[in-house]
Amino acid sequence: MNAASITLVLALVAGVLMAVQAPTNALLGKASGSPVVAAFISFVVGTVALGVFVAGTSGRLFSPELKAVPWYAWLGGFYGAFFVAIAAFGAPKIGVGPLLTAAIAGQLLGAILLDHYGLLGLTRQPVSMEKVGGVVLVLIGAWLVRRG
Repeated sequence: MNAASITLVLALVAGVLMAVQAPTNALLGKASGSPVVAAFISFVVGTVALGVFVAGTSGRLFSPELKAVPWYAWLGGFYGAFFVAIAAFGAPKIGVGPLLTAAIAGQLLGAILLDHYGLLGLTRQPVSMEKVGGVVLVLIGAWLVRRG
């Protein structure tokens, strides 16, 4: 299996885990009375897991190159925290399927914009009607999943 295939399989597994994450965090949110508390617990557990992984590998936790990254590169955790809190809040209200389908549509829309303008150091990949059509189909899918 080549690197691209392995990456796609890992992305598929990550997607399944995202589906599982939403209802498990919803359980934490219900028990704590707050989706933000649920997101906090999720991130504490994730931080510990990543810390164990970094400690057990050759990962350089405090690489000197980190000083050179732009300020906005440090905001990734905020985006993840926002998603986890929204998932904990939204999963019990609309279901995991519609929640994740809408999130994927948002990811695709954001990806198309990032690629088109070459933002955040990406290579420019112009928007096409096929890409726009794909996002529209995902949005229609989100609507169908919600209706069903």
